[in-house]
Amino acid sequence: MKRNFADSALSARRINRRALILGGAQAALMAGLGFRMRHMQVDQAEEFRLLAEENRINMRLIAPARGLIFDRNGVVVAENAQNYRIVIVREDAGDVDEVVDRLRRLVHLDEAELERSLREMHRRSPFVPVTLADRLSWEDIAEVAVNTPALPGVTTEVGQSRHYPMSEDFSHVVGYVGPVSDYDLSRVEDPDPLLQIPKFQIGKTGVENKLEHLLRGKAGSRRIEVNAAGRVMRELERHDGTAGADLQLTVDHRLQNFVQARLAGESGAAVVMDVWNGDILAIGSAPGFDPNLFVRGISTTDYSALTENMYRPLANKTVQGTYPPGSTFKLVTAIAALEAGAAGYDSTVWCPGYLNSGGRRFHCWKSGGHGHMNLHDALQQSCDVYFYEVANRCGIDKISEVANRFGLGVRHDLPMSAVAEGLTPTREWKRLRRGEDWMPGDTLNASIGQGFVLASPLQLAVMTARVASGRAVQPRLVKSIGGVETDVVEDGPLAASDAHLQAVRRGMYAVSNTSRGTAYRTRIEVEALRMAGKTGTSQVRNITAAERARGVFRNEDLPWERRDHALFVGYAPYDAPRYAVSVVIEHGGGGSAVAAPVARDVMLAALHDGAVPPLEAYPAAQREEIREQQEALPLRPMSAQEPGRSRA
Repeated sequence: MKRNFADSALSARRINRRALILGGAQAALMAGLGFRMRHMQVDQAEEFRLLAEENRINMRLIAPARGLIFDRNGVVVAENAQNYRIVIVREDAGDVDEVVDRLRRLVHLDEAELERSLREMHRRSPFVPVTLADRLSWEDIAEVAVNTPALPGVTTEVGQSRHYPMSEDFSHVVGYVGPVSDYDLSRVEDPDPLLQIPKFQIGKTGVENKLEHLLRGKAGSRRIEVNAAGRVMRELERHDGTAGADLQLTVDHRLQNFVQARLAGESGAAVVMDVWNGDILAIGSAPGFDPNLFVRGISTTDYSALTENMYRPLANKTVQGTYPPGSTFKLVTAIAALEAGAAGYDSTVWCPGYLNSGGRRFHCWKSGGHGHMNLHDALQQSCDVYFYEVANRCGIDKISEVANRFGLGVRHDLPMSAVAEGLTPTREWKRLRRGEDWMPGDTLNASIGQGFVLASPLQLAVMTARVASGRAVQPRLVKSIGGVETDVVEDGPLAASDAHLQAVRRGMYAVSNTSRGTAYRTRIEVEALRMAGKTGTSQVRNITAAERARGVFRNEDLPWERRDHALFVGYAPYDAPRYAVSVVIEHGGGGSAVAAPVARDVMLAALHDGAVPPLEAYPAAQREEIREQQEALPLRPMSAQEPGRSRA
């Protein structure tokens, strides 16, 4: 049927209107898309460029070189050794198990270490590199590098690992590093990003721990380009960061080695200190241990061997161990009595072998007594009754005050682990800590370094240095940081009468150089090097009245842990003091028989720049015995860094 003109015109208008609406909608859509594209390409271009870069560019931290540690002569005692390792990034590897299986076919992997690494990987973020194996040979690394196309996510790296070339000699001084643990992280409020790197090494004990903030350095970074499979294509940018500061200690590695060798077979400690500036030249604790065992995580077998050893090789006895100082404490009691007017230089006390006080009998070490004793004779022969009497007159508070002034009962600020404060008791201390009144017998026990009194070998060395120099010298362990000399603490004169100090020094000289002195057998024969000293023997058990009646057991007849501690303190040369020494031998027996010979040898080595002492320094009758002893010492060979130096 033929449509009329009016219908056709109406139909055309409707089509045109719909076309315009549709076209307008299309135009609006295209305009919206165009605006959005412009917004994304122009306004948001930087944001999307960064997003794209993050897919293509990875940022990784570079661990800085740890600062080196040297002895006072510039010989390295803690260094960084080159270490080849294999790392894996979980998000780049895909099927980790398959990649590890392929890796096993190329190089030997320690299964226990691998298991720990895989556990660590699943605890960390997927983009954090995890070390699968380290300490590999160059051949192993080359083999892996050639096969990297078949090992997605795996890369080879050259890093650094701590190494201690002096092994046991500095184990308690320098300490050791180890991998960061969860415990380490829990102790830090705002952890350094470096600590998140698996197996990153930080100081655990000793100087390594206490000066970690100086030794660690600042992290570097690198930008690497990776492809769609996560494989590293190239390094775009690298910033190596800042290496840690180098440290130089005051310790002489030759003397330190001699001390450790001389203490071999014993459980004990020795400290050598400059009496004028406080420099610690040797600070040895025996037995030692190999700190290299801890660097990458010590095995259960090795750790058990250390913890089950009754000589406690992991304990730093020089600063951590506190012992009753025995008769070495009589130096303090003597000065306190002189200052309080409780004793004079020539006034005497009668020693019948005991003193009765408070219904108890306090015995002298010499059961038959010493007879009339003045200060000089009492120090020379170590008469207990003399010091009981003068201590009873001056009181414990005065004795403790003098002890603190001479460095006992004070925590000395050294960068070493677990530095002990020791104990110099007072009436108030006993009331607050024990809820008991101070008894007269407590004073008598304290006067001869027994009872509540405790001191470390370091504190005894400080005490001796102050007696020798008359100055409030402070111990120093770090000589320089980053090549800049550290300050010697301005000590100033000691608040003590020079006349009192001279009287005590004369008594100490008599101990080592007169026939009645308790250390006469261990004297130094060369007049210019003669040592002044004081022996000490401290009990670790009570001797009952019944035991005294039937005869006190000899130390060698008792179990090792019930024997007395042997102690000796001294300085030399007597006329021009240079060094102070303290020696403690745990459960060694008598101080004159056990500790004094060690102290003499150590002092002579110090006076000869760490070399084995010449036989001429010993009494003629002892030289053959000393020669055999020296030949048996387990000394370290002379360092290659010191050409021309001889130990003989």
